[in-house]
Amino acid sequence: MGHVAQVRIPATYIRGGTSKGVFFSLQDLPKSAQVAGAARNALLLRVIGSPDPYGKQTDGMGGATSSTSKTVIVAKSSVADHDVDYLFGQVAIDKAFVDWSGNCGNLSAAVGAFAISSGLVDAQRIPVNGIATVRIWQANISKTIIAHVPISSGQVQETGDFQLDGVTFPAAKIQVEFLDPAGDGAMFPTGNVVDDLLVPGVGTLSATMINAGIPTIFVNAVDIGYSGTELQDDINTDEKALAMFEAIRSHGAVQMGLIGHIDEAAARQHTPKVAIVAPSADYLSSSGKSIAAADIDLSVRALSMGKLHHAMMGTAAVAIGTAAAIPGTLVNLAAGGGERHEVNFGHPSGTLLVGAKASFVQGQWTADKAIMNRSARVLMEGWVRIPGDSF
Repeated sequence: MGHVAQVRIPATYIRGGTSKGVFFSLQDLPKSAQVAGAARNALLLRVIGSPDPYGKQTDGMGGATSSTSKTVIVAKSSVADHDVDYLFGQVAIDKAFVDWSGNCGNLSAAVGAFAISSGLVDAQRIPVNGIATVRIWQANISKTIIAHVPISSGQVQETGDFQLDGVTFPAAKIQVEFLDPAGDGAMFPTGNVVDDLLVPGVGTLSATMINAGIPTIFVNAVDIGYSGTELQDDINTDEKALAMFEAIRSHGAVQMGLIGHIDEAAARQHTPKVAIVAPSADYLSSSGKSIAAADIDLSVRALSMGKLHHAMMGTAAVAIGTAAAIPGTLVNLAAGGGERHEVNFGHPSGTLLVGAKASFVQGQWTADKAIMNRSARVLMEGWVRIPGDSF
């Protein structure tokens, strides 16, 4: 009996922000996976090790969390005045499903560095020493991201003294700008900065539903029995709580016009996100670090792929910063109200500062840009191997 040989595909395993994923150059993928479709999805699922009914992704590169079950495809840009196109695939852990509906803000920090190291950026745009500005077209949401990547002796600098809460070791700082981060259509799909969201079995909740960075539903922590200082185990071990958050997410998705019926939410796991906000308070982070209420503007906890995130998704941070800049949103009110151009918020692993600029134009709010600092580091490079009949 014959056996199918494994194929090997050039790939790089990279930590970006508080996430990590498998990065590919488009031209290195097998021909059938160079275009969107079943072959590409099957290939990425097998690389990551999904679907895995054990929830461990032992037979793949995934790390059994939403933060570590990610894939990225980068190519020379097809869009004028951009260096590369960046396509993000969020791979479900226990289902045969790749969600292409949104961006990963954390991995955005690694795209510029990967593009430079892979020869996808014009060499004339890269200084011998200094900062390389990489213009990224985010293909999932058709938006521009600017990554400011440090360069030392002509190479991407990865080591440094920038400490990012949620990442154990320091690294070089990469500033990431998300330009015009609102998606297609209105930034507030309902036209309101705060809405009543009816969730059967939960009640009617005040909610800010915003499309900036990634579609996100914010609710007050106190309205659903939380303080806003929770850590992962406080929520992720509670099946009733997780079901409640999914109900909020599903009904919010309908009200935002992202889906037509709540039954469609299961096929759109990556978006929207749901987050709880609360005024600043003292708490201990997941590493045991003491976070003082006086050092933050508010507390935020967000769920990704059905679980409380260990830190904060980069795209959700964009939504937080943008919403904080708009008077009257739940995020802005939790931070004390008023006019804000940046906000420092507490999350399970520590704190994060994000800046944002929003404008009120012709009767509606628009997001100009959001800025945050992240870091990225190559963990491994070479080839991934998967059985040849996987795709």
